[in-house]
Amino acid sequence: MLLSPLAVGPLTLRNRLVMGSMHTGLEDRSRHLPELTAYFVERARGGAAMLVTGGYAPNVEGWLLPAGSMMSSRRMADRHRALTDAVHAEGAHILLQVLHAGRYGYQPFVRSSSSSKSPISPFPARALSARGVDKTIGHWVRAARLARRAGYDGIEIMGSEGYLINQFLAARTNHRTDAWGGTASKRMRLPEEIVRRIRAEVGPDFLLQYRISLLDLVEDGQTWDETVELAQRLEAAGVDVFNTGIGWHEARIPTIVTSVPRAAFAGLTGRLKSVVDVPVIASNRINTPDVAEQILADGQADLVSMARPLLADPAFIAKVSEGRADEINICIACNQACLDHTFANKRASCLVNPRAGRETELQLTVVPARRRVAVVGAGPAGLACAEAAAARGLAVEVFEAEGEIGGQFRYAMRVPGKEEFAASLAYFSRRLDVLGVPVHLGHRAEAADLVRFDHVVVATGVRPRVLDLPGAGHPMVMTYPQLLTGERTPGRRVAVIGAGGIGVDVSEFLLAGGPGIAIDGREPHGHSTDVEAWNRRWGVADPASVRAGLGTAVVDEPAHEVHLLQRKTSRIGRGLGKTTGWVHRAELDAGGVRGYTGVTYERVDDDGLHILDSGGRPQVVRVDSIVVCAGQESVRDLADELLGSPGGAGAQGGAGVGPRVHVIGGADVAAELDAKRAIRQGVELAARL
Repeated sequence: MLLSPLAVGPLTLRNRLVMGSMHTGLEDRSRHLPELTAYFVERARGGAAMLVTGGYAPNVEGWLLPAGSMMSSRRMADRHRALTDAVHAEGAHILLQVLHAGRYGYQPFVRSSSSSKSPISPFPARALSARGVDKTIGHWVRAARLARRAGYDGIEIMGSEGYLINQFLAARTNHRTDAWGGTASKRMRLPEEIVRRIRAEVGPDFLLQYRISLLDLVEDGQTWDETVELAQRLEAAGVDVFNTGIGWHEARIPTIVTSVPRAAFAGLTGRLKSVVDVPVIASNRINTPDVAEQILADGQADLVSMARPLLADPAFIAKVSEGRADEINICIACNQACLDHTFANKRASCLVNPRAGRETELQLTVVPARRRVAVVGAGPAGLACAEAAAARGLAVEVFEAEGEIGGQFRYAMRVPGKEEFAASLAYFSRRLDVLGVPVHLGHRAEAADLVRFDHVVVATGVRPRVLDLPGAGHPMVMTYPQLLTGERTPGRRVAVIGAGGIGVDVSEFLLAGGPGIAIDGREPHGHSTDVEAWNRRWGVADPASVRAGLGTAVVDEPAHEVHLLQRKTSRIGRGLGKTTGWVHRAELDAGGVRGYTGVTYERVDDDGLHILDSGGRPQVVRVDSIVVCAGQESVRDLADELLGSPGGAGAQGGAGVGPRVHVIGGADVAAELDAKRAIRQGVELAARL
């Protein structure tokens, strides 16, 4: 069904895959339109049936950012014509998303249904007057008219995620007593009038897609009956298709991070589909063809929306149609290069595909010369470099000292909630096989093995830093690889030394009591694959029974008592990603993890870990096991040998006759592990070779 066409309003889509909206940062300046065009064209060429742009405000008050993206003049519309023409030339349709940020705007002109301040913007919002509401509706109509002038096939009206329309719909933020508030029916007037007046303006041959919030997940959000009534009123007003959204941005329940089960909210989409007569699109944590197909086959939706998965692999649907689904670069929902960048006002990209958003500058041009490239180390950096270089036509061989590929990803994928990391390793393994790249496992490459190559890429990664402390050799002390691979079994009470990203992951591993995926025949932990268990853990309830689906969380008894320590005086988890860090901190809090900051480690003995607390007072953390997550050191032995050899040529050039040497990933920089940087380095190097 994923590959079957579907009539949607005035359009006939070539398949059921919609590329959902993501704000990339390329929308905000007209000088970036050529890059934005290349970004969309690559995904249209990859087979997506319909694309939705990032959000464009209908007026200044609706800006997401100061001087942000907006569709409000003919000049703006005319600049978009080259983009829409290029997408149409690839056989796809494209919609302009019109988004009024309301109190989520990160600028001083914000307006909302009532005077209030959101927790995610420093700027308080002023209430729109009745006249201001009417003018704002007119600006939505103008944006739709201009989108049609620009060549768009329709617009998506952003009515979810807590933006302006959601702010009018919910008693949480709408305290009005006029014609636009006071009752649920009056709160629905804004989206109804927007749709009705746009339809009257643009006629029947322009697609109106409305993104509706199925589950607000905030106090005083909408009930399910209100959601159904809204959908039916909007359909009568002229909506052609409903896209679905889950949760406000300020909700304290995760909806798209990697620990959220795949297709966790598809059941609600199916429930909406049963009460409207227009097509419905499922969204959120749909990242494989099998998951998408199952949603369609079960009748839970007519189409599926994928945003981040098409950052990860623009050719997603083309690979499905060509029988190459096993070559799809799966989105691992890490948020590190996409949403974290967006919320930091940086250009969005993708951890597993650093070309996303950089299509015009990071090109993998096929070369006729078969230059020989040795990649030493099959962690994320080495795998990314090898795959990209081989795709260019270079003669690549990979050498890996361990018996399997993956490097640090082999540890990450064992953490409950990070199982998706295994998909990246499966992708690289398959792609190297398809590209005919020899992978020599269990082969520790020596300098003598590499003299026949033109280039040597040293991606030998890192080793855990050894604990430099009296008693460091005590039997209770283990490294995080020993723990995560099952080589060592911890006791009931565990101290984790180091509260960076790895320390937090290890703590969650200990709380859950084991790996997120099956290792050596053991059963996987069910935390991130069981939707019912996940709903119970986070308190996600049926919105037909509990307003906005905001129930009571029920947390399982933790498998271990965990003490998490760091030398830094800052808050534990401060360096984690903006869109995911709060989720990890919530998991630690729910599991009763005791955090220690500003400590000095003294020694280890049978009593446990001896420290000085932040006030310099001695303290014993009485535990049965200690897991060391105190950083890493670059493995550079081979790099230093090659760069220092008489015939070697360093990465910065040289007159030697040996291979040119390049050092990437953890072997280059061993500070807090950064797969985003490692993979980007690998692909950028491959593009230059």
